[in-house]
Amino acid sequence: MSEPTTERTRIRRLSERGRYDRETIEEILDEALICHVGFVVDDMPYVIPTIHARVGSTLYFHGSPASRMLRLLEKGASVSATATIVDGLVVARALFHHSMNYRSAVVFGIPRLVDDSEERTVAFRAITEHVLPGRWDEARRPNPKEDKGTLLVAMPIDESSAKVRTGPPGDDDEDYELDIWAGVIPLTLSVGEPEPDPRLKPGVELPDSVQAYRST
Repeated sequence: MSEPTTERTRIRRLSERGRYDRETIEEILDEALICHVGFVVDDMPYVIPTIHARVGSTLYFHGSPASRMLRLLEKGASVSATATIVDGLVVARALFHHSMNYRSAVVFGIPRLVDDSEERTVAFRAITEHVLPGRWDEARRPNPKEDKGTLLVAMPIDESSAKVRTGPPGDDDEDYELDIWAGVIPLTLSVGEPEPDPRLKPGVELPDSVQAYRST
């Protein structure tokens, strides 16, 4: 098993669930639809959910230029970004041992503003394709006003770790004799039938991106 890149990425609670290999971390970041960005401004902690995307070894996320995150970036402070996927409910014989099967990844670092126009296009596209692959080539691209009104942030994934739980519940030895059901209830994100915008023009068919997403 690989080792943590820094002490703050080391998994201490249930350390056997820690994962430090880049492949596991990137898979979680790529599958999760949102991440939560944590930071401190004026001694007050904040955790903001936002859409993210990974391009190589860089994590991108976005927000409003009026957000507290902008003040944080101006100070060059550190942030954390956490992505979590819940795979199942772990039902034990004892309430104490109930849990969840999950995969989570945490990235620490000092983010930077993305000002370069080419990199902004790469980040915009990555975020769009992360949510709905193929949509970038189907919809209108951001205009100058929209581009200016979006704060794009880049953060290296170098200082990161993952934590993963899989498998059945772990009850105390004496509880395995109890006549109480135990096991795992798998959870998955299902895709429903697309609901057209009430103002959609007549005759506009489902695009390839939505068709492909619906079939997943």
